[in-house]
Amino acid sequence: MSTPVLTPVEPPKRSSIGKILLSLFLGLVIGAIALVLFIRHATEGAWNEFAAKLTHRSLSVDTSLPTIVAKIQQLQRLETVVYTMDKVVGGSRESEYFPDFLAGDKLLLVVHGQTIAGIDLSKLQSSDIKINGRAVQVHLPQSEVFTTTLDNSKTRVYSRETGLFAAADPNLESEVRDKAQQELQQAAVNDGILQTARKNAAATVTTMLLGLGFEHVEVD
Repeated sequence: MSTPVLTPVEPPKRSSIGKILLSLFLGLVIGAIALVLFIRHATEGAWNEFAAKLTHRSLSVDTSLPTIVAKIQQLQRLETVVYTMDKVVGGSRESEYFPDFLAGDKLLLVVHGQTIAGIDLSKLQSSDIKINGRAVQVHLPQSEVFTTTLDNSKTRVYSRETGLFAAADPNLESEVRDKAQQELQQAAVNDGILQTARKNAAATVTTMLLGLGFEHVEVD
């Protein structure tokens, strides 16, 4: 009876082991990249909830009053409305003793200017903000006119008439400009610039607070 001959089994070659390890490494890298992309883009609905559970993410809102006040105050002078107007404004110098064609001085000025209004949020106080969990109420300072200016490049003298015995008053034009600036600002106020400025500022602050994580925001 013949004795069976055993053939020794050769160990796996090192090159095969290297390929297996490389494949495992590449698989882990690709899986990690896919997971990151999924978490970054899962921002809505059930996918967002699944991503939040997967990463154990939770919403954190800093509702400390000083922090919220500081963030709103960072907006500083919030300019929310620009009111522009073209207007013809007149001014004159008249004599008590002589008619205008002898001693008068009349000026018509075509002016173009703008009024800017908004809210100075640096005036916001801690007492103007109430926080209850993820709900916040904010009472804004009063809206105000920041500036009223005339555009010199679009403002010009339309007509100038002086009497036979009168010289043109060099101060008349500057006085008419001042009058025009006052009338422009008053016209802007009459047209509701302050109410519009407050409405626009409330919308801006509301958007900012929602971005901070509050779910219910009231701004007046």
